[in-house]
Amino acid sequence: MNRRIPRLMPARKRGPVAMLGVVVAASLAVAGYAGTSASAAPAAPARASQPPGMADGLGQTSGLLPRDHLTEESALQVDLTHETVRLPLYPGVAYKGTPHQEKVWYILLDASDSGLAHDLGVNFAPKLANIAISDPAAVQTVTLDSPSPAQNRFGPAVVNFAGAPDFSPTRIATPGPNGFPLANFQPGSVAGPGYSPFIRIAGSNVVYNAPIVAVGDGPFDVTHHTNTEDRVLGVHLAGPSPQGQFLESWADLLLVRGFDAGQPILYLSTDAGQPLTAVLERSTYVPALNNASFNGGDDFLGSARERLFGFINGQTGVNNPQAQGFVHLIKDGFAAEDASAGNTALINALRFGGDFLQVFGDFPTLTDPRHADAYSPLWDAQLGLWTPKAVAEGLNKRQIDENQVLNLAATRPDLLTGVDPATGQPAPYGADGVDINCAVIGFTAQAPTANLAPNAPLSQFPPR
Repeated sequence: MNRRIPRLMPARKRGPVAMLGVVVAASLAVAGYAGTSASAAPAAPARASQPPGMADGLGQTSGLLPRDHLTEESALQVDLTHETVRLPLYPGVAYKGTPHQEKVWYILLDASDSGLAHDLGVNFAPKLANIAISDPAAVQTVTLDSPSPAQNRFGPAVVNFAGAPDFSPTRIATPGPNGFPLANFQPGSVAGPGYSPFIRIAGSNVVYNAPIVAVGDGPFDVTHHTNTEDRVLGVHLAGPSPQGQFLESWADLLLVRGFDAGQPILYLSTDAGQPLTAVLERSTYVPALNNASFNGGDDFLGSARERLFGFINGQTGVNNPQAQGFVHLIKDGFAAEDASAGNTALINALRFGGDFLQVFGDFPTLTDPRHADAYSPLWDAQLGLWTPKAVAEGLNKRQIDENQVLNLAATRPDLLTGVDPATGQPAPYGADGVDINCAVIGFTAQAPTANLAPNAPLSQFPPR
């Protein structure tokens, strides 16, 4: 199948967030921010027999993740040798704004109701109840088929979606002179009319995170992703179930590694509200998510978002245990290539630390229920820019804890600032207009339970 290549999305036509991918390069170079580390090494394929230095602190990197390390309990398995999570795959149809039906396949990741989340084996995310505030398009209302007993002895009902993603575009992520910003970029998946991964079944107030990850009846393209989301590495459609049995369909999806409360975690990125973010995350560009409630909201009234913390110009190099951030991802994480099960260089680079390695805020296993229940799969990115002083002194080190990042931003503006997406220049630290749908899957060492440091006075943390 030939994959359609639409016209590239020039960042200048996509608003201030997309501008980040164009202006940061010049601004960083002029201001002296471009260096990442004195010892940064060129990217090279990681060898499974000898994990590179950037794998330090990432926990388990091979074999099957123990089930007691999962937060996403419905996951059939997490295969860390191949950096995938296997999730049940459910059937649906989408009308895409026309009478034409399209077969679609979705996964289920989070729910806003505790009892239903536990019943379905997904993450409890109460903030999702707020997601349509000021942005009704961020949630699509769906319906369920009502099959007869003869049509469905046991199994899921078909979900009728209002819209679906278009997986046919070619994902483009051409590195720039310093890796990031990208020279050219284009999402490989774009939401069609009416589509959001967040759904509400007509007659219910519960919001579910149910991204569509494949369309059609197969065969499924899991190499160049012409009919699958860019993280789908395998699809299995079960045949008819024999008498008294249930055969399950599933998809294998490429994981992402990060940190929470000082511990290494795993998550799955499926959607983003901005085109550049979707490219970097290998996810579906969903414009309706851009205005989901609300930028900078975190734990305040009406917010559907939780914070994650990324770094533009952290250190790089596959043998560098301090590597982290956007430049690192592009240089060391094979970001320009398609993800597939056969691309072992990419798989090994990511499993050994070649990803963003972003720091998450609240997490389902945190001891304090206030923080455990503040988890949301809709993440409000706070992007940090290390100053020339931090870079020159090698202080742009890997961060692994939310409070430590917030304390740095509050007390050491000589080392870490925010970034203005429109200019690439330093800016006050906080929300940047970047939101991402990332469901947490589990942890690879110890469960995150508490932050590594208390909050500094007047840091950006709700005073309660």
